[in-house]
Amino acid sequence: MNAPNSTETVFTWAAPPLNFGNGALEEIGFEVAALGASSCLIITDPGVRNTGIPERVQQILLASRIKCEVFDRVSIEPTDDSINEAVAHARQREWDCYIAIGGGSAIDTAKAVNLLTTHPGELLDFVTPPIGGGKAPWLPLKPLIAVPTTAGTGSESTTICVIDFLGLHLKAGISHAKLRPVLAVVDPLTTLTLPSQVTAASGMDVLSHALESYTCVPFDSKPAPVDPSKRPAFCGSNPISDVWCEQALRLVGKFLRRAVHDGTDLEARYQMALASTSAGTGFGNAGTHLPHANAYPVAGAVKNYRAEGYPEMPMVPHGQAVSSTAAAVFRWTYDGDPARHLRAAELLSGQTFTATDGADALAQVLSELMTDIGMPAGLRSFGYTEADLDELVDGTMKQTRQLAVVPRPVTRDALLGIFRESL
Repeated sequence: MNAPNSTETVFTWAAPPLNFGNGALEEIGFEVAALGASSCLIITDPGVRNTGIPERVQQILLASRIKCEVFDRVSIEPTDDSINEAVAHARQREWDCYIAIGGGSAIDTAKAVNLLTTHPGELLDFVTPPIGGGKAPWLPLKPLIAVPTTAGTGSESTTICVIDFLGLHLKAGISHAKLRPVLAVVDPLTTLTLPSQVTAASGMDVLSHALESYTCVPFDSKPAPVDPSKRPAFCGSNPISDVWCEQALRLVGKFLRRAVHDGTDLEARYQMALASTSAGTGFGNAGTHLPHANAYPVAGAVKNYRAEGYPEMPMVPHGQAVSSTAAAVFRWTYDGDPARHLRAAELLSGQTFTATDGADALAQVLSELMTDIGMPAGLRSFGYTEADLDELVDGTMKQTRQLAVVPRPVTRDALLGIFRESL
């Protein structure tokens, strides 16, 4: 046990086993059999099902004599309603394991299904306070294998499940080590059918993961928990996560534009899948901070915005939401660690920056990349105005998991300035 008010001296780091490479999907029957499972529920969304990938996995499992069914009603940017529908379906029979196929929406839905089919209670019971009850899972969960089909969320590596609570007009998360998949199967060939703007938004999510993890507070600047079991999943920047984040920044800077402009560029798809896995491995331990905290109310309070390449429904895709305030955030956080912000700008751009370039260096590199890949230019693109700023700030202030690792103390005035600059 640590003494009260002592400084942290320990960081934790974990990641699931990984099968990575072109054709990795073909080995999934072997992996499920190795778990000793005889039945499996595949969780996916209609768009991914239309690619044929879930059916291919189902065929592989059936050939391995594993009973298998596909649930394909995952909602893009999953809501509490859509997750509850998936949970109700999964409860109709006992499953030995789950396979999530898709982007973060499918993987996060599968994490929630796994939690609520093995534990009594509701989603809000497990959501981080002050939004939810913060209850930790206390029973074993079933094995979950994650098969990402976007180079984006990194959810295949993390302990985190994000939900859009419709009644609250807010996104919030559940985070616990038991939610982490037991295996990530990353096959870059599954990303070849991604539309250009989905590739762009997913890639900005990768970039945001890496940048936020790389610039969040160092683990040894945080207070130590009195009880080690209460140590948060987001432990702060640390030497192992830094290595993965640096790799992700280099790869995104070199290959994201190529993947967006030519979806058939197999090298770019491969390297962006590697970047996504690297960033997920980094932020799943170090943590994300203010761009993600801002993104939850930005996505949760949207009314009419429709995103190119996504289903026809009001939504701000997560990658667009996290990038919408990123330039302003990193201009503001620069004083928290100038050297690290300049280094991040160098990794992303391949250029050299000095203290003379200051807070504008990383912000400018981000803005140029976002312009090149066609990202929306500011919060007004989503329909927000000055009149919405207080609501957005209120939503951000509730994201305690992210705010705990921001490299500067967060105030309402600072957030108002960031959101105003991002309009």
